[in-house]
Amino acid sequence: MEYLAAWMFLALTILLMVGFPVTFTLLGTSLCFGLIGFGWSFFNLLPLRIWGVMTNVTLIAVPLFVFMGVMLERSGLAEELLDTMGLLFGRLRGGLAVSVVVVGALLGASTGIVGATVVTMGLLAVPTMLRRGYQRELATGTVAASGTLGQIIPPSIVLVLIGDIVGVSVGDLFMGAVLPGMLLVSLYVLYILIIAWLRPEWAPAIPKAELAAISLKQLTVRMAKALFPPLFLMVAVLGSIFAGIASPTEAASVGAVGATLLTIASRKFSLQTLQEVMQTTVRLTCMVFIILCGAAAFGLVFRGLNGDGLVREFLGAMAHRYSHNMVLAIVMALIFVIGFFLDFIEITFIHVPVLAPIMIEFGFDPVWFCILIAVNLQTSFMTPPFGFSLFYLKAVTPPEISTGDIYRGIIPFVIVQIIGLGIVVLFPQLATWLPKVVFGR
Repeated sequence: MEYLAAWMFLALTILLMVGFPVTFTLLGTSLCFGLIGFGWSFFNLLPLRIWGVMTNVTLIAVPLFVFMGVMLERSGLAEELLDTMGLLFGRLRGGLAVSVVVVGALLGASTGIVGATVVTMGLLAVPTMLRRGYQRELATGTVAASGTLGQIIPPSIVLVLIGDIVGVSVGDLFMGAVLPGMLLVSLYVLYILIIAWLRPEWAPAIPKAELAAISLKQLTVRMAKALFPPLFLMVAVLGSIFAGIASPTEAASVGAVGATLLTIASRKFSLQTLQEVMQTTVRLTCMVFIILCGAAAFGLVFRGLNGDGLVREFLGAMAHRYSHNMVLAIVMALIFVIGFFLDFIEITFIHVPVLAPIMIEFGFDPVWFCILIAVNLQTSFMTPPFGFSLFYLKAVTPPEISTGDIYRGIIPFVIVQIIGLGIVVLFPQLATWLPKVVFGR
């Protein structure tokens, strides 16, 4: 009975890796071990825990941000952005890939939904890059990595969930994620430019004759039109939070209205579009919240069986034997490895509630640690065999692109991601400076 929590965690991990649905696995494991540990009185505690989840005001931001992202996908923003940025950076070797990274960052700051970004850019950018003579691995790796930037660049649903679970202000996390997000964008661009310089045949520039067909004035007008929608949403959502006008939940509603106005302005709005967006939003929100209820039940049983005490003793023994920084390295490595097999939502709801309070007890800054988790979780989208970004991309790429091409293409970007994580670890000010300057904490 003393190690019942450990057996529970092991059972959950095995069932998830075997392929059982996340929700049923969480709830089923919790009910079985709850009955073993507490008896029938467990069912007196469970409804209160789930009710606390469903009445959490912060989580209202989740369906609103999902609505914003799905609605913006229908506005045709990504297509116009890619065309314009391709012309802007086309004179450089690797310029088309650089434009994909920039568009991925702008879409991430506008939507925050990885699936929509990867699918849209996969449909538009990969065929264009292949036609321009880009190496397959570089083309697919750039799109897959750029599409995941919405996980760290605010407004990010992951940051909303982590902030609620750990008990950190979502506004602080949004502000703290700005510089690490820009760091990753810069590292991606730097890698592409270095590769294009070392291997010019992998990333050729657009011919000058083709670029000469568009005047500087025409390019400036197109840039203004393409950049206005994402900048409008960024100012509306993040500006209202950073200026102290709105909470993150209220800013999410501003974003939802703003995305709808942009879709109307682009003449892509209709009642059928609205219905499809609302149906997609309800499906995704229900998925998140049913998993959240299962995670709440799991957390109730795990803590009731003294599971967090076991983890605290284990990490405390390691900290006593080595150092707190070594414990941090092991925790980050654990989350990275788990990301090969589990989705970011599962890691957020299962592992973060156990690990985060203990690491904060060790003296690590909560905002910095949450940003580290978010950057680390971003790699779970890109690592095989269960990287969802890779699945999305394979579904929309041309037939000549194999799964091996996508897997090989993503390896350098995963390494770049780890380098970015290491820089944020070495320089915590990247995550803590802006919240202190803006909010004074």
